[in-house]
Amino acid sequence: MSITSSGPARTARYAVAPNALPLLGHAIPLARRPQQFLTELPCYGDLVEVRLGRRPAVLVCSPDLIQRVLREPRTFDKGGPLFDKADELVGQGLFAATWEPHRRQRRMMQPGFHRTRMPGYAEVMRDEIDTLLAGWRDGQQVDIRDEMHRVTLRIAARTMFTNPVSNHAADEVQECMPIINRGVYKRMVAPTALLEKLPTRENRQFELAHQRMRDVVEETIGQYRESGVDHGDLMSILINSVDPDTGQPMSEFEVHQQVMTLLAGGMETTANAISSALLLISEHPEVERGLQAEVDEVLGGRSPAFEDIPKLTYLDRVLRETLRLRPPVWLLTRTTTRDTELGGHPLPQGSIILLSPYLLHHNPELFTDPERFDPDRWLPERADSVTQNAMQPFIMGNRKCIGDQFALNEARLLVATIASRWSIRMTSGAPRRRLPEATLGPGPMPMTLTQRPIRATRPAAPDDGMPGSTGCPFHAGQS
Repeated sequence: MSITSSGPARTARYAVAPNALPLLGHAIPLARRPQQFLTELPCYGDLVEVRLGRRPAVLVCSPDLIQRVLREPRTFDKGGPLFDKADELVGQGLFAATWEPHRRQRRMMQPGFHRTRMPGYAEVMRDEIDTLLAGWRDGQQVDIRDEMHRVTLRIAARTMFTNPVSNHAADEVQECMPIINRGVYKRMVAPTALLEKLPTRENRQFELAHQRMRDVVEETIGQYRESGVDHGDLMSILINSVDPDTGQPMSEFEVHQQVMTLLAGGMETTANAISSALLLISEHPEVERGLQAEVDEVLGGRSPAFEDIPKLTYLDRVLRETLRLRPPVWLLTRTTTRDTELGGHPLPQGSIILLSPYLLHHNPELFTDPERFDPDRWLPERADSVTQNAMQPFIMGNRKCIGDQFALNEARLLVATIASRWSIRMTSGAPRRRLPEATLGPGPMPMTLTQRPIRATRPAAPDDGMPGSTGCPFHAGQS
């Protein structure tokens, strides 16, 4: 099956999703079983109209049409219910900005994401990972999802802020972001905006969490402004960067939006990806054995370093397969900026477009046995150009995640370190409940830790002399 356009364009099959309810539309399946609901729709057509309350939206199921939408950001721009709700949290930061502001912001933020900074980021990651695992005990029961949120947030906070407010910021964000993440998704699929105005406990918690996030960001920016010191971290980059075209710096409001975006992205998506990987590894003993054999061979008992990452090839396949099966950013929305067409069907200006990497990654025409966790499907001799192009966990085109390499390196170091020291299993009989959220994660993960025998330690990986740094690119420019 082709995933790139070739030859004359064919008219796409257009259908309306069945079982929409008056006023509610498809709000109930989107709220209760969204991934299952979406993966059932391609059988109806290449473009399937669903109802978000009374609002029609077009889900793009055809891989070729998905690529067209992603490659034409001026026509299919950021917008729709996901970004309308995200805008309430982070404003027009890199995540939610439309084409022209996004282009300007990305140029200004790019220096903080340069590859030469990665070794320095890796040192921060190693330190925080070792600190986390030093508190684990053999036989202990912990919620692994909470642990991964904690460590990714600590990494984000340390690389973003070097002044004393970082501990306070980390505590606030860790508590507030899960509440905000659930609230954004519920508001996105709600049949009417009136529901978020009701004085319910959940709505009050959402508003309070949002205000606490704003307060801690304003406090942090104020401290940086007052000190006038360039700390070499991402906050300093944001404050001191200038537009190469105009020479103008970011405004106070723009810095606030970017910090909100980066704090939100730095914890949630990366932590969910790592948690999903650890759960899948624990559920597939043969994968765990293969991964442990590799980290034992490459690391010999020491903590992984940045220079070890290229040698951990099986780990890379495990993480790639995790991102296929459980992409953290699983649903996106776009809005047409002009009258246009897609697959031969007219779309008026302002049409809502739905894209789902989850749907694409679970397409049986693209991936054999798509529900199977099979890291070896990414062996060079098995992964063809179709499957390579169909993988969109970080999105393609000018909206590709600006921090994808930071996020991947963080996941590699965390999973490699855990695999070298621990086996983890779901605690027998522990209740689990996964709620639909704006990012896809495994839900609570009560797991029991079993310490592995200590392996002989090899010499530390050689220093390649590349400069270290602080400052954090992570999964923030996503989608």
